[in-house]
Formats: sequence, C-alpha cells, structure tokens
Amino acid sequence: MVAEQLDLNLLRVFDALLQEHSVTAASERLHLSIPATSRALGRLRRAMNDPILVRAGRGMAPTPFALRAAPRVRSLLDEAAALVHDDRAFSAADLERTFTLRINDGVAATLAAAAVNAAAAAPGVVLRFVAEGSESVEDLRDGSIDLDIGAGDATPPDIRSAPLYRERMVGIVRAGHPLARHTAPTLAQLCEHPHVSTSRRGRLRGPLDSALEAEGLTRQVAAVVPASAVAVLLVASSGYVGLVPERLAVQHGQALGLRWFPLPVRLPDLRIRLSWHARLDADPAQRWLRDTMRVAAALSAPGE
Repeated sequence: MVAEQLDLNLLRVFDALLQEHSVTAASERLHLSIPATSRALGRLRRAMNDPILVRAGRGMAPTPFALRAAPRVRSLLDEAAALVHDDRAFSAADLERTFTLRINDGVAATLAAAAVNAAAAAPGVVLRFVAEGSESVEDLRDGSIDLDIGAGDATPPDIRSAPLYRERMVGIVRAGHPLARHTAPTLAQLCEHPHVSTSRRGRLRGPLDSALEAEGLTRQVAAVVPASAVAVLLVASSGYVGLVPERLAVQHGQALGLRWFPLPVRLPDLRIRLSWHARLDADPAQRWLRDTMRVAAALSAPGE
C-alpha cells in the first residue's frame, strides 16, 4: 500500500484510535461500525508499516511510532478543517473537538472554571488543560498544544501571541495571623514572619527579595513550593506569608480562610498571554477558542 492511499478519512480513524485506545470506542466516536473501523486500522497498519495499537492487558496501547505521529496527524486534520470550513459555516454548537491548552497552575486555578462556563454553548467541545513543562514552541508547531496560556516572552515569527490580561501579586495569610489585622502591612512587618515562596524551578529568591534588599531588609523563606495552588494550601494551614496572583487570592481566599492584602512595594505585573501557531490563525474553531478564553478572563477578573 502506498502513502498516497493515506486519505483524510484514514487519518481521522488514526486520530480517534490514538485518543480512545480502543477500536470500539473509536468507532462510536466516528459513527462507524466496529468492522469498518477494524478494517481501517488494518489499512493504517499496512500503510504505516506499524501495528499502531497493540494489546496491553485488557486494553490496547499505542506504539512509540503512533505516539510520535499523533501530533502531526492532529495538525494535518486541523489544517484540513480550516480549508473546508469558513466563518459562515461555523457553529460552536455543532463543534466536536478536544482542545489542549497548556496553562500555568496559578492561571488554571482561576481561569479553568470560567472557561468551561464560557464554552457551555459548545457541548461537543472538551477543554483539556495540561500543566506547563518545557514551554517549547514545538508543541504548538506539531499540534500537541492548541493554545498556550501563560506569562509569555517574545515568540518566533510562526507563533502568534496576544495579551489576555495583566495580574498583580498580593500577599496572603490565614485568618488569625498577626498580619491579617493590617490592611496594608509594611515591608518591615512582612519580614517579621516566615514566608512560603513559589518557584517551579525551586529558586529561593524573587522580585520581592530584590525590593527588600534595596531597603536593607531580608525575609526568611521557610519553604519553596512549585505551584501557587500549593502555596495557598500551605499558607491556609500554617503561619506563613505567601505571595500569589490577585485573582487566586480573591476567588479562593475566603473559602480557605485566608486574608489578602496589597504589597507595600510595586512588583512587576504578570502579563498573561495567549499563544498559538500561525497555521491556526484563520481556523474558525481556534478563533472561537481564543475568544472563549478572552471571555473567561473577563469573567474571572477581580470584582466581577
């Protein structure tokens, strides 16, 4: 079987099989009979010279080749969809698609729920949030990631980027903590208590330490955690002081028995951005996704 026989219908079967790890489930997703899906898997195996799926216990597992090929197939299907669908034909209510969004944990804690609510008009859509890892743009290029949401820097020419919102950092303590009595603690008062610091790379110092140093002050960092959500939980069960994004403190602070306050020094704002690959610029479904995230950002803003 030659490569030219790998048509879009076969690639759709490949994509469904890699998502479901099951011929039966893939047939249901594609509205095909089980025998038809099984025959398509046979054609894929011959065309790609690879088993694609192999038995693993009671289920099936993809081969290493299939795992490597899956993002490229997804990317090809996305590009094909962009060719045959225009804005006039697009309807979010009819959209059946899983979007993968790479997102910072502190952003996810405040944005994910609003995003799911904003996407309610598209019941066939699944928003799949995955944690930050390498932040490689290759994940956007090969289709592993549909949208990157986080504090972005300059991007290569083939990566599109747009601001989503700006975020300031605030201090948090649990109710009953001595600093909870102050609406605006001073830098000296902040240094009287141990801190929990958030750094995915385990760094002990951050922008606050530089500001304290300029005033001849230092703080005691008693713990370093990799995620803002972990810092919130640790502060809620200890006497530590924490620094977290304002939206996180506002949305979840009261339920966790926390008090938050503005910092007595201006730290750099977090500039949260959307990033996507240029090939998806005009894709109606991807534009709908970006618009949905903008609505979610507005819904999750402090005071909303």
